[in-house]
Amino acid sequence: MTEIDPLHTALVLVDLMERVVALPLAPHSGDEVAEKSGELARAFRKAGAPVVLVRVERPGVAEQPPGSGLLAGLAEPDDIEIVKRTIGAFHGTGLDARLRERGVRTLVLAGIATNLGVESTARAAADHGYELVFVEDAMSALTAEEHRASVALDMPRLGTVTTAAALRLPG
Repeated sequence: MTEIDPLHTALVLVDLMERVVALPLAPHSGDEVAEKSGELARAFRKAGAPVVLVRVERPGVAEQPPGSGLLAGLAEPDDIEIVKRTIGAFHGTGLDARLRERGVRTLVLAGIATNLGVESTARAAADHGYELVFVEDAMSALTAEEHRASVALDMPRLGTVTTAAALRLPG
C-alpha cells in the first residue's frame, strides 16, 4: 500500500482530452485510463486533496483541434486546470506556484501518454523537489513497449510506481 497525505499531496492528471483518450493506446485503453483517473479524482477530492487537470494547446494556431477540451464530467469547480503548450505541465504554466501555495510536496501522476506528458511532467516535478507517485494502471502510451519502458526503467528512478488499488487515502 502507498499511503497518501491529502494535506500535502495533489493528483495530477495529464492530457485527458477527448482527442487524446480516443487514440489507440496500450496497454490500457483511453477509456480505462479515463475511468481509473476519474475514480482517483473522486477519492482525492473526498480526502480534501487538490486535483490538477492538465491539457495541452497547440501554440500559434487560431483554433485548437476538435476534442481539445478536458473529458466531459472530469473537472469540478475547485480543481486546478493547467493549460500547457509544451510536453510537460510545468514550463510557463505557473503550476509550481499554485501547488506550493497549497503546501503540496507530493504529486500522484496519471494520464496520457505515459512516456511523454506524464514522464515529462514528472521529470520537471522532480527538478522542483516534489516527491512522486505514479499510478501505472491510470496511464497509457501509444505502444505497450513505451509504457513499460517508462514504468519499469524511468519512473522508479523518480518515485514510487503503484496501482490505483494500492493507493490509500484517508476517509
